Amino acid sequence: MTIRSYKGVEPKINLNTYIDESAVLVGQIEIGADSSIWPLVAARGDVNYIKIGERTNVQDGSVLHVTRKSNSAPNGYPLIIGDDVTIGHKAMLHGCVLGNRILVGMGAIIMDNAVVEDNVIIGGGSLVPPNKTLESGYLYVGSPVKQARKLTEAELAFLKVSADNYVVLKNEYLEEL
Repeated sequence: MTIRSYKGVEPKINLNTYIDESAVLVGQIEIGADSSIWPLVAARGDVNYIKIGERTNVQDGSVLHVTRKSNSAPNGYPLIIGDDVTIGHKAMLHGCVLGNRILVGMGAIIMDNAVVEDNVIIGGGSLVPPNKTLESGYLYVGSPVKQARKLTEAELAFLKVSADNYVVLKNEYLEEL
């Protein structure tokens, strides 16, 4: 794996976390316990910080980045991802905030200053535009996303199951090292 410092700041990775050898992590990144970063993920915490919670998985080919401080955004936009989040293959997250128990579908894009509350599913290929808030308990689809419907009890339960399944998988990968 490629883990690099930027301006003297290195990623902080919990010991019980799996980082694939092809992933690239640069700068101010913090990754919580039991999380996993899969092949070809690129994460740059260079002009702001990235914080990834516990039991969160970032799947193959995803891109994580941030927005620098500016006159229009004095604090810039860090990327903050909560606990028990599943980020599907080739998702792009840029300077946004994700709560807990979220499923980001494959190829979804979430842009600057968007906020995704807890217990949300974002359909594959969806676009969450800047400054949009996605309310807890719903499925969102489309480009730009629209609230499709309330999540069922089974879907709400699946959000935790998905994260738990990736904890099991990352443990299997760690046993191989």
